Amino acid sequence: MLVAAGFALADTRSGLGALCGGGVVATATGVLALRMFATGPTSAGLVFARMIVGNMLKWGVIAIGLYLTMVKAGLPGLPVMCGVIAALVPQLFGLHESWVRHD
Repeated sequence: MLVAAGFALADTRSGLGALCGGGVVATATGVLALRMFATGPTSAGLVFARMIVGNMLKWGVIAIGLYLTMVKAGLPGLPVMCGVIAALVPQLFGLHESWVRHD
């Protein structure tokens, strides 16, 4: 939202592009979560397979969303990519061990 607000100061279409970029990542992460947690607990092999397929679906949704946002809607590419990066960076920090709280 902060990235979109920053770009919106320059131009409305740029702000919308940044918002759409972040929305694409949020939607793709939702697809991954639905794929992984749709059913109850299962075996490790099945969970691993769901994780692999879910990540493939996630990046497919991101690719299709970027295509629709930049090519079909004609929004500027730099704000869209900044929105994508702003939405992905917290996910990467969450994977790093030193950023996780150990209580």
